[in-house]
Formats: sequence, C-alpha cells, structure tokens
Amino acid sequence: MNDVHAETTLLLILGGVALIVAVRLIAEKTGLPAAALLTIAGITYALLPGPNVELEPELVMTYVIPPLLYNAALDSSLLDIRRHIRTVISLSVLLVLVTALLIGYGIDLWVSGATLAAGVALGAAVAPPDPVAALAVGRRAGLPGKLITLIQGEGLLNDATALTILTVAIAAAEGGDFSVPSAAGQFFLMAIGGVVAGLVVAFLLRQLRHIRQDPLTANALSLATPLAAYILAESVHVSGVLAVVVAGLIIGHDSPRYSGAASRLQTSAVWRLVDFLLEGVVFLLIGQQVPAVVRELANYDMSTIVTAVAVTVGVTLIVRPLWLILTQLLPRSLHARLGGEDIDGKHSERALTGREVTALSWAGTRGVISLAAIFTLPASVPHRDLLHFCALVVVLVTLLGQGLTFAPLVRMLGLRANHADLARERNEARAASVRAALDRLDDIQEEQHDHVEDRAIGHMRKQLEVRLERYSRRLDLLEKSDSDEVPTSPEYEAALMVRRKVIEAQREELLRWRDAGNLNDESLRILERELDHEERLLPDRK
Repeated sequence: MNDVHAETTLLLILGGVALIVAVRLIAEKTGLPAAALLTIAGITYALLPGPNVELEPELVMTYVIPPLLYNAALDSSLLDIRRHIRTVISLSVLLVLVTALLIGYGIDLWVSGATLAAGVALGAAVAPPDPVAALAVGRRAGLPGKLITLIQGEGLLNDATALTILTVAIAAAEGGDFSVPSAAGQFFLMAIGGVVAGLVVAFLLRQLRHIRQDPLTANALSLATPLAAYILAESVHVSGVLAVVVAGLIIGHDSPRYSGAASRLQTSAVWRLVDFLLEGVVFLLIGQQVPAVVRELANYDMSTIVTAVAVTVGVTLIVRPLWLILTQLLPRSLHARLGGEDIDGKHSERALTGREVTALSWAGTRGVISLAAIFTLPASVPHRDLLHFCALVVVLVTLLGQGLTFAPLVRMLGLRANHADLARERNEARAASVRAALDRLDDIQEEQHDHVEDRAIGHMRKQLEVRLERYSRRLDLLEKSDSDEVPTSPEYEAALMVRRKVIEAQREELLRWRDAGNLNDESLRILERELDHEERLLPDRK
C-alpha cells in the first residue's frame, strides 16, 4: 500500500513538472500569462477522474510562501522601495486594511448569520494582490520601471499586513468581539516584531560572509534563510512573512558586497529554478481546489451565495482603483501622493498619470496566499464553507480576468519603459567602473614591481582603454537618439557576434578532443565551464 502511494505521489510530481514546463513553453509562444494557463490546467485536471491534491494551508504558508517572497525580495531594489516607501505603504498597508474592513462590514451587514470578525477574516485573505502574474506580464510588456517597483514593493509587504489582520480576526471569531483599535495595536506590534526578526536574521547572515564565499555553502544558507526567518518570527508570535521580506531585501542589497562572484552566480541559478517550480505548483493548486470548494456549498441557498460573492468581488475590484484615484487628490503637504520620487535629492510629488493608475488598478491579481489564508479558518467560524468559495471566486476572477487582459491593456495604454534611458544608465556605470579600474592601475604602477608585472599592467591597461572607448561610443549613440528604444550599433553587434562564434568554435574543438580520447571528461567540464562563464558575461545589445 505504501509502495502504491509512493508511486502515485511520484507520478503526480512528474506530471506536475511536465505540465509546468509545457505551460511555460506555451506562454512564451503565445504571450499569455503562465499563471492563468496553469490555473486553467489545474481546474481541468481536478474535473478528471483520479487522485487530486488538496491544499494544505500550513504547508503552503510555511514551505511555499516564504521562499517565494524571499526570492522576490532578493530581486527587488531596497533603494527603489525606500524611495517610494509612502506609496508602497499606502498600497500594502492602508489599502489592505480598508479592503478587509469594508468586506468585513459588508458581509456582516448583508449575509445573515455572518459575523464582523468572519467577514474581516475573508477581507484580509482576499485583500493582498499577488504580484507574480502581474509582474511576469508587465515585464514582458515593457511596463515602466516605476510601476514595476510599486507592484513589487506592494506585493512584498501586503501579505504581512493581510496575514496579521487575519490572525486578529480569527482570534476574535473564536471567542471575542472584533475591535478595530485593538486589532490595529496588535497589528503594529506584530509588524514591528517581524521587522526586528528580519533584521536579526540579516545581521546573523552577514556575520557568515566569510563562509558564504563557497558556492555550495552559500546556496545552502540562502535556501535556509527564508525558513529560518519565518520560524524565528512565528516562534515569538510576530509576522513571519514580514521577517522574510525584510531579511531578503537587506541580504539582496548586501549581496554584491559580502558574497563571492561564483556564489552569486550559482545562488541566482538555484533560486530561479526554485521560483519557477514553486510558482507553477502554486497556480496548479489554485485550480485543483475548485471542485472541492464548490461541493461545500450544498447547504447554502443561491441568494446567500450570490450576495456574499457580490460583496466580496465588488469591494475587491472597486476599492483599489478608487483608492488610487483618491490618493492623487491628497494635499502636497502630506507628501503622500502616489508617484512621488526623489529627484536630485529633493522629494518631487509628481502624481501618477491616468494611464498609470489604470495599469496599477488592473494589476491586483490575487493568488495562492488568499486561498491558503482563508483555508486556515477554524471550523467554528460561521459560514466557513461560504467564505472559502468567496475567496476562490475572487482569485479566479482576478487571476483569469485581469491576468489574461493585463498585457493587452498595457499595450493599449501605451505604457512602455524608456529602454534608451536604461541603456544609458548602464553604460555610464560601465564606463565609471572602467575609469576606476584605470585609476587603480595607476596606483599599482607607482608601487615597486618587476618587468613581468609591468607588462601585465600594460596589457590590462590596453584592454580597459579599448573597453572604455567602446562604452564612450555607445553613450554618444544613445545621447544622439531621440527614441525610447535602444539604437543599433553595427560595430557593437558585430563584436558580440564574432566573440560568440569564437567561443562556439572553441567548444566544438574541445568536444572533438574528448571524443578522440585526448581529453578526459573532468578536464572537459572544467574548460567548458570557463567558456560558459565567458559567454555568460557577454552583454546583450543594451
């Protein structure tokens, strides 16, 4: 029996991985969001006969959500989020709180037998958007960097807000009255504790910077960090999700300073794989919950179901754009208008445009955190099955409705990142780093050294000067361009093409040596890795 169970589990895992890979290929060819396609695939599989996978909220909250949030935090910019911190807090804290309370009061008022605490618990579960689908589509559609930062920053912090509110609401639903002031006080205590826990984990990992130079050790520590941050925070009853996010933001910011090059390359590759598989599993799980949740509605009349769903979906879809619009009307003295950013050291309160507000409004897709959160409700909560269904409908409406239409909307709005500005920024930084290297060579030149070292310095100087000249020509071309797109440079493209073909010829020759028996496989892998790193370092045309 155990063998049969083990074989079934293995088949489900292999089938899931195959489906995730297939959907990724379809998404790349069609431009459709993989999250929506995986959800549809999960629904389809759930309707077929055979074993199904039930969502275990504790497992998802402990082993799936922390790694996903941690990797998102590693890829985020601490400086950009800090620059837009008022906007991020407006979306990830205040908007989540308002959404949860409005849904709570709506359920309490319009659904007979429901309580305010149960309604707030539902509101907290569906309030936080899951940015995975929106970011994937937004990046592919060329969404401007500021909007990417806002979506990313909101998605990192809103889960902590929602889950903290949910914890308070569940406690009230099980034996007490829901008090907004009391809930607010508990929320701030849990949030502050979560920030402190994240800072502690980041500080401890910084102390291990010497052993993080080894790639395998760095990978092991990196994979363990989100789980450690989550467990530390939850053990002292503060926000584990916020601890994971804070730790990830700080560690990602410090990584260039405290990690070795090989460690960063390998850790980045490992996290891309983990993120790819976990995200795929998450959206498949969402789809597979549909039949089970629908079966729970047998004891409810249709009018109750329609009312509860209308309140939940209506508030979820309407409050976000209203909030974004109203925050544009705040007085400049409050320094909280959306879109405010630092320019030349001064805070400029440039409001978001109507097109940007529309895009952000449509980026509110909900995901697995909403389902995992609502599934943690104890059986004693009134209308628990109905709340499950309401949360599922919100997830499906936003994930499929907004997810499938987000890319066409972005294109219709004409929102595109200024690729020429981004390319100019990168090339200016490249040129600055080369000048710093030439200055360091001047310092070395003044020190005592022999003729061998002198030749090495001269050779390196020629390489750097050629590189600096190439970057200067590239910058001149970018400065003369009036377009938002990166102008082509025949010399630049030709140089990259030649280098890639040379590397390809070297790799083919090594394989011929191995096949002829003149080079063993271990040596081949070492030499091949050298060429792989050289090829990986080749820049794209930007």
